[in-house]
Amino acid sequence: MDTLNVGIIGTGNIAPAYIEGCAGFDNIKITACADILADRAGAFAAEHGLIACSVDDLLAHDDIDIVVNLTIPAAHAEVSLQIIEAGKHAYCEKPLAINRADGLRVIEAANAAGLRIGCAPDTFLGGGLQTARKAIDDGLIGKPIAATAVFMAHGPESWHPNPGIFYQIGAGPLFDMGPYYLTALVHLMGPVARVSASAGMSFPERVATSEALMGARLPVEVNTHIAGTLEFASGAIASVITSFDIWGHHLPNMEIHGEDASMSVGDPNHFHGAIHIVKGGSREWVEMPHTHRTDIGRGAGVADMAAAIQAGRPHRISGELAFHVLDIMCALEESAAQGRRIELQSAVAQPEALPVNVLDE
Repeated sequence: MDTLNVGIIGTGNIAPAYIEGCAGFDNIKITACADILADRAGAFAAEHGLIACSVDDLLAHDDIDIVVNLTIPAAHAEVSLQIIEAGKHAYCEKPLAINRADGLRVIEAANAAGLRIGCAPDTFLGGGLQTARKAIDDGLIGKPIAATAVFMAHGPESWHPNPGIFYQIGAGPLFDMGPYYLTALVHLMGPVARVSASAGMSFPERVATSEALMGARLPVEVNTHIAGTLEFASGAIASVITSFDIWGHHLPNMEIHGEDASMSVGDPNHFHGAIHIVKGGSREWVEMPHTHRTDIGRGAGVADMAAAIQAGRPHRISGELAFHVLDIMCALEESAAQGRRIELQSAVAQPEALPVNVLDE
């Protein structure tokens, strides 16, 4: 299998995770990086043995096949469109866009150009969620009928070097962390048909307590606590909470409940979560051995897309999957604002499960 060269646009907080994760795959190699802050790109390139470029120069490189878009959420659609216009496959950090119209523009542009658009999160390719998917596919819990998914914390202002972006349009707990949970649910249970939700902006501003920005006041533009119900096309129902307003909790990150058993699947923000099942009539939770690789990280989705390009098959971390998740998030916000159930505008095929213990074959 040939190696496809990868460039990165955006060298901020998440970029090192892509350097580390992509290094674990032989079919991709990160060779160059760019950032609107040239000094930051230069320092990042020097640290990781890359070529530092301007954005225009990186997009003009003939030997770069895939460009990973690690810009801020509000710029995701615009930068992805630039990548596609330059004739390169695009892989974007989540979310795909901050509204449906921009998300559709990206997908339509890629399709028209005969190029791929992929989008994080790729954590469902990890051993945890793939083991959970195999358990469902093998009938170990029976038909899924319900699920719970919970992300609750008190925001990133205590640790992130630039926490203000998490309270701007296109972020908040739903658009920042929701994609991990919603993508995992679609991977495990299929597409969502309709949603309902309540939401609130609990504090009009936040105060940074991180070392870099101690005392800085951060205006809040988004809902910071969202409680929703997802109705799946299969008939299953999930309860979902995403919040930046909670100091602590004892709730599980995610559980899937079937006709015959219940399953705890761990944190969908990670690749390796432990899987436990309790059978009907029993009170004992039993840990399942992982059936898939747990030694992968961010970049697995880029590797899967590269393999799909070469094999001529659909890639699992598709733009259509990311758009369906975007549609769910927009619909949750609309439901909360309008006080009614919202029918989704999109549908997507459940992503193909991975073969056991390999990323691709």
